[in-house]
Amino acid sequence: MSYITLNKSAFFHNLDIIAKKTGDIDKIALVLKDNAYGHGLLEVASMAKEYGISRAVVRRFEEAEEIEDFFDYILILSPVFPICPKSNFVYTINALDDIKHLSPSTRVELKVDTGMHRNGVRMDEVDEALVLIEKQALAIEGLFTHYRSADTMSAQWFWQKKNFESLKTKHSGVNFHSCNSAAIFRENNFNEDMVRVGIAAYGCLSLDKGFAKTGLKPVLSLISEKISTRVLKAGERVGYNATYEAQEEMQVSCFDVGYADGFPRMLSSKYESPEGFKLLGRVSMDNSSYASSEDELVIFNDANVLASKAQTIGYEILTSLSPSIKRIII
Repeated sequence: MSYITLNKSAFFHNLDIIAKKTGDIDKIALVLKDNAYGHGLLEVASMAKEYGISRAVVRRFEEAEEIEDFFDYILILSPVFPICPKSNFVYTINALDDIKHLSPSTRVELKVDTGMHRNGVRMDEVDEALVLIEKQALAIEGLFTHYRSADTMSAQWFWQKKNFESLKTKHSGVNFHSCNSAAIFRENNFNEDMVRVGIAAYGCLSLDKGFAKTGLKPVLSLISEKISTRVLKAGERVGYNATYEAQEEMQVSCFDVGYADGFPRMLSSKYESPEGFKLLGRVSMDNSSYASSEDELVIFNDANVLASKAQTIGYEILTSLSPSIKRIII
């Protein structure tokens, strides 16, 4: 079988770095959407609670329900209109039309589009939104935004930040937060009420060259167990379409990991494991072959390294990992 290990020491190390940046552990809101970026929702929630994190951010209501006993404050990003809202759930208003669908006393945060042009009310709609929120008797908790280019060496982050700062000077009595993982590592004097930390907590933040090193450590490793071993003679081929041919007699083992588990098929015959074992031939749905006779093989222990070989980003590698793979905290 394949299994995933989660290094608690690395996770806590990353949170220590983030807490130092924010100046207060209570300002950290851990992003747990999409199965905690593939790490396992309940597994990461339990580690976060042990560390002392009291706030979380999720994508869906169902995710919030799974972790409602772990956190005092859970921000749900997708539109949700509950009849009986739960006391520790905070619901995002992504558009003016959302407001009329929410019940009085529901805790809400207003998302503002400061330049990403994806979700959130326009900046010139904020006053109207706050009036409608008051009329609907909703409990407004805060205003927040999301940066589109905090991880790149450009002026766009400064421009969006300036837009959000203008809201702070105009409104009061609510919390303000704009920083995601990349932004918190660009801030020299963090002064907001909360930071939404996702990929940095998992140790796979990728920033443009020129930014200072973060010191973060990857938390997740994917490990696979051997199914079988055989000796190939020179000229024999491996797997679908016989794309790999042995040049000499060699040992080849099949391991229980494939593209159904989230390992990219495009890496067929193009990948080498962290321990130096070459991937041979096509990645199958449920298994793949390596030039190894080990009983277990570390498939990857840094999603960004794998992502660079697959011409994608660490986020996609992590969130593509099958939820059915067992997660083990070590």
